[in-house]
Parts: sequence; C-alpha cells; structure tokens
Amino acid sequence: MTKTIIESFKIKSVEPIKMTSRNQREEIIKTAHYNPFLIRAEDVLIDLLTDSGTSAMSSEQWAAMMRGDESYAGAQSFFRFESVVKEIFGFKHIIPTHQGRAAEKILFSIIGGKGKTIISNTHFDTTRANIEFTGAEAVDLVVPEGKIPSAIHPFKGNIDLQKLEETIKRIGPENIPLVMLTVTNNSGGGQPVSMANIHKAKGICERHNIPLFIDACRFAENAYFIKLREEGYANKKVYDIAREMFSYVDGCTMSAKKDGLANIGGFLALNNEEWATAARNLLILTEGFATYGGLAGRDLDAIAVGLREVLEEDYLKYRIRSITYFGEKLTAIGVPIFQPPGGHAIYIDAKAMLPHIPVEQYPGQALVAELFIEGGIRAVEIGSVMFGKKDQQTGELVPAQMELVRLALPRRVYTQSHVDYCVEIIENIWNRRNSIRGLKIIKEPPFLRHFTAHFEPVK
Repeated sequence: MTKTIIESFKIKSVEPIKMTSRNQREEIIKTAHYNPFLIRAEDVLIDLLTDSGTSAMSSEQWAAMMRGDESYAGAQSFFRFESVVKEIFGFKHIIPTHQGRAAEKILFSIIGGKGKTIISNTHFDTTRANIEFTGAEAVDLVVPEGKIPSAIHPFKGNIDLQKLEETIKRIGPENIPLVMLTVTNNSGGGQPVSMANIHKAKGICERHNIPLFIDACRFAENAYFIKLREEGYANKKVYDIAREMFSYVDGCTMSAKKDGLANIGGFLALNNEEWATAARNLLILTEGFATYGGLAGRDLDAIAVGLREVLEEDYLKYRIRSITYFGEKLTAIGVPIFQPPGGHAIYIDAKAMLPHIPVEQYPGQALVAELFIEGGIRAVEIGSVMFGKKDQQTGELVPAQMELVRLALPRRVYTQSHVDYCVEIIENIWNRRNSIRGLKIIKEPPFLRHFTAHFEPVK
C-alpha cells in the first residue's frame, strides 16, 4: 500500500491565479474594510472562504448540464433530480430550492415563530438567522468535547442527549416544532455525528412526538467518518451508511453546493404532507414553481450526478485525507487547531494562537486579515463576529464560545502544493503572532453581520 493518497481525478481545465505583492494585498484588505467577503475574487490567491458552491464539477456533471430541460413545469431534469434524492435520502416529498438557506427559510417560516424553540447540536449562521428571523429561539446542545478545540473525540459533533431530554422537558415539547442535527457540525469544527447519536436522538424526539431533521450539507463526509470511526461500520458502503442515517429522521435541508458537488442548488426533503404542501406554496411565492424551485434544469441535472459522485469511496478517502494532511502539518508547527481535523476544513483556534488579543477585538477576524496580507489566503472567522451578540442592557459583547478561523477546502479544486503553500504562510504568521493587533467593528447590519461588517485595526 502506498503512503501517498493521490487526488481521485485528473485536471481537464485550469484557471489562472492572479499573483499579488504584499503591498498590494495590504491595500486590498484595507479597501475591503478588513472583511474577506468584500474582497474581489480575482485578488485572492488561495480561496478558502467557503466550500459552498466552489467545487470543480466533473465531466459527467458538465455532460448532464447539456441534457438540462428548461421547461417551466414538469421538466425531465426535475424528475431525474427527484429520483436520485429519493433514492439516497428516502423521503416522500422533494422540494428544490436555489440553495440551502432558501430551504431553511421556507421550513422555519412554516414551523417557527415567537415562543418556538429549535434545538440543534450547533446551528450554522444562516440556520440560526432564519430561525431567529421568525421570532423563534435557536438552542445549541453539542457535547462538552465539542466546545474544547484541543480535545480528542471521534464524534465531537454529537448532540448532548442528556441535555436534549432535559431541554425538551423544561421548554415543553409543544413549543419545539423540530430538532435539527447538523452533519458534519460546521460551526463546531466540521466534526461528525455518530450513527448511535442520531439513532438515540430520534428515540428521544419520538417519545416526545417531535420531528428530527438533519442539516445534510455534508452528509457524505459524515457517513465516511462513521465508516472510519464507528464500530460495526468499517465494512459497510458509504452509500448504505448514508441511507441508514436518513432512515432515522423525518426530513432534511440540503445545500447541494457542498456535498452535492454543484455550484448552486439545494432542497427541502420531508415526509410530512401538510408541511410539504405549505412549503410548495411558499416556494412558488419566493423561489419558483415546485419542479424547478429557482434552479435551471441544467443545475438540477448537475446535482443529480453530483449526489452520486460524492458517495464514491475513492473520492471520500482523498477528501478526508487532504484535510487530515493539512491539519497534521499545522499541528507539527505548533499551530493550535480544532482537533481532530474535520471533514471539509481546518479550524485554527484563534483564541489560543493570539491570546494577547481580547475577544472584543476579534482575534479570529484579525487572523483572517493576516492570512490575506501574508499570502493572499481568504478564510472566514467563526467566532464572536459571526456568533457574538450585544447584551441588551449593557451593550457589551457576549462572546461566542470559541474563536475559530475556518480554512475550507473547495472540493476537487486545489492540489497538495496549494495546501503546502498555505502551511508555509500560516507558519510565517505563527512566528510573528505576538505582533498582530486586534480589530474593531465600525459598521454592521442587524443580521449576519460577518458578511458585510466594516472593521479597522485597533490603535
């Protein structure tokens, strides 16, 4: 057996990277108000801002796009898409949307509202925002190990089952329209959820007559971790593991821009006919007719192919090993990362790396700025910029539990040399970390502020 796990594909088309100097990057980040979302893509050398919609599509996906049926209603593309989703996920009602947050918006518009609570292992940013926008409350109940970046545990994405039971009893099941598990747990370091945890969570929900849903963005990566780490699954196919995961739940939201290997698209899948009818009615108002949901037929076809390709085990072996390789290199240098490495990204523990920067000066955002200045790497803060809140009485920051910087690898885009370059840049920053200054917010919107907020260095 070889030690090197090679990419399970060959490159058929290339896109040039625009090289920039440090002086140019300093001006670019300043013009972008130290917010990576406001940087033009052409000015980025290595773009690790997100793994959402940034995958390189396969030759089979491009071929499928040529078969796209752009009929307004009842297009062949929809039925090919629906057939694959039903086969893998197993739900009765499949409702396409232009991306995952659109599915969330529709779902929580139906079941949310003031006085309602949605429980999760950890809600991601758009999920939480769509819940809170309805007036409902979003509650996170990840296991204790999931809050400690340095802790080693095979399934740090698990929901705390004891707290789930206690929270349901405290709030009352009539006030909890559903429980949602994010797999893998994006805000919690891209960590997987075990099959046992999904099964036991379903048992608790069933006793209280509460539906259990999955945020399925990275379902294939989660299924592969179950194969690698959970007893009894080593010899099972990832396809079968994924099928079992969804057999324990009542529905899911999906951004096909992740493990759908597509550049756009998503869906809401569920068994509840009443909710499905309400969702289709909302879909027509906000996205489009029920058989295209805001997507072109060609995109539906690309997703249908991508959902099959993402379950190929040679691909998943390469994918997970790429992230692990990145993490091992950083750990060898001494850079504190969320351990063990997750499925789609490396998360640097900015609080541990930059202890001299207080949380109110956003160490994660400061590190994001330094990554771009040093090497043109675009990353994203997952900490008190993304999840921190202001105390309603004092106006002071209520910080997030962790201050992380996510380096998300797009699927089938970068090679080992790109990762090695990133390691070198991070090592340079690590060696001068004590000189890095914090940032302050000078402008922010009321929701999802990390997308558009303006920052400036603390003097």
